[in-house]
Formats: sequence, structure tokens, C-alpha cells
Amino acid sequence: MVNKKFLYLFLPLLFLMGTAFSVGGPQKITWEMLSDVTFVKEYNDLVDANVWKPTFGGSVLALEGEEISITGYVITVDIASDYVVLSSNPFAACFFCGNAGPETVLELRLKPDHKRFSTDEVATFKGRLKLNRSDITALNYILEDADIVR
Repeated sequence: MVNKKFLYLFLPLLFLMGTAFSVGGPQKITWEMLSDVTFVKEYNDLVDANVWKPTFGGSVLALEGEEISITGYVITVDIASDYVVLSSNPFAACFFCGNAGPETVLELRLKPDHKRFSTDEVATFKGRLKLNRSDITALNYILEDADIVR
């Protein structure tokens, strides 16, 4: 039989140890967590067409502005403008090829002088999550001040 006095002293210590290691670092999230979003078609004057407007769910809204880390496949969309995205799927199965949705990619706004990436390179990035509700020239999820986790 376990000594209850020991448990009352030991369990709080375990809790403190666990929280001590998690405080201050980015919150690790998954692509599944970003799937809490729905889309409705809405007319946009800029492009004179209907576009998909996101409505973020509560669990995604709770991540807005937070420092997060996420792992995915790197896709360099435009080398000249340094436009890089992270996808939950490899290039051949990503949003751009029609096998997934816009919630499966996020725009990486990388820190200056970052390394170059190969297409479909698997990497983990950290940064502040920005939710894009209206700018049709950007993705719905943006990782600002993004940096590769080493």
C-alpha cells in the first residue's frame, strides 16, 4: 500500500517540475488543432469574385497572438519574394493541389537571414500565431517572427 503522506508531498512536486519545464517556451500545437475553422463564401470587391472567408473556432481563437511551435512540410512558393509556407501535407498533397483545405497551411514570415529550405523538408517552426480574417493576399494562418526550432 502506498503511503498517502508521501503522495501528498510527491504529487505537487511532480506538478511543479512539469510546469517549470513548460513555462516560457512556445506551445506545441498540431494541425488538427488548426482545423477548428469553417469557411463561407463571401464576395470580394478587390478580385470581383467570391472568396472563402474563415470563421475561427474557440480553440483556434485561444491561440491567437500566442507563441506556438508546429511541425510540417516546408514549401517555398516564391524564392524571389521569400514567400514560404508550412503545410501539414507534402507538396503533392497540399492545399494548392486540391487534396486538403486552407487550414492545412500557414504562411511563414521568417526572421531575416534564415536558411534556405528544400521542398517537403520536414521542420518545426516557432513564432507568434496571427489569424487572418480578411486579407485575401495572405493565408488564414500566419506565423510571425518565425524561426526554425533547433
